[in-house]
Amino acid sequence: MTDSPRVLCHLAPTPATLDRLAPRIAGLDVRWCAEADEERFAALLPDADVLWHVLRPITEDDLARAPRLKLIHKLGSGLNTIDLAAARAAGVAVANMVGANAPAVAEAALTLMLAALRRVVPLDAATRAGRGWPLDTALPDRVGEIGGRVVGLVGHGAVARRLEPALTALGATVVWHSRSGSAADPTWRPLDALLAEADIVSLHLPLTPDTERLIDATRLARMKPGAILVNTSRGAIVDEPALVRALRDGPLAAAGLDVFATEPVAPNNPLLTLDNVVVTPHAAWLTAETLDRCIAIAADNAHRLASGRPLRNIAQEGTR
Repeated sequence: MTDSPRVLCHLAPTPATLDRLAPRIAGLDVRWCAEADEERFAALLPDADVLWHVLRPITEDDLARAPRLKLIHKLGSGLNTIDLAAARAAGVAVANMVGANAPAVAEAALTLMLAALRRVVPLDAATRAGRGWPLDTALPDRVGEIGGRVVGLVGHGAVARRLEPALTALGATVVWHSRSGSAADPTWRPLDALLAEADIVSLHLPLTPDTERLIDATRLARMKPGAILVNTSRGAIVDEPALVRALRDGPLAAAGLDVFATEPVAPNNPLLTLDNVVVTPHAAWLTAETLDRCIAIAADNAHRLASGRPLRNIAQEGTR
């Protein structure tokens, strides 16, 4: 490919963001499309050489409508929203960018922990409604600090490793689990042992057949009374109906969730009715800094594609 590749980015940035990103996308023909704009996506997809993918699933049907497509580059790390088998069959390469969003997601996980521990959402609502004073003398029975607590990180990739020193600095004891971990590390735990020990459990796993509903009713029941579950990875890692029961009836005191099994989350999802749940709309990754890093990496690969140089961050090779 010698011409400037035509890039379809499944994102609709603001004018200010476009100005900031302009130097990073120089030399590329980038077409922007909001994820909800299916009509524009359908019109732009057939002429795209590269797709910068966010969250809206990329299906076999999408790939069939993209005869020029050579590369799907995920603006993030999780590939569960891409039909990898269909991409392989179509000869389309798939790339991602593990670690580019780690600072943002680590900070978001910490934010959700603190918000759940300090009951920020119900206290905010009470204050706005004029019910903040006099202070509830039972409040200390329901709020606490990270310092002195055990935080269990399930998954030990870039996000968890970024989060760990911040938790330690706040006075927490950090333990972790991953299948590749070793009992030779004194902070590694088998999963069930971690769930029983941790006051806060934070999930940092990709969604795979092995991790789907990994945190089910049985594992939720193993958690400590009063524990908090935080999920900034993928919603389907947790059995949501079981989570609702654990939040209503115990043992969990609270949860902080950036992700849901089905997204966008349905307004009638029972998790949204619980005042001991803090929620955000799969936005843990989305900061100006993360977007700058992601676009820089994706733009570099688009230029590499145009010049015939080897692509970086390839998760699955293509043949087109």
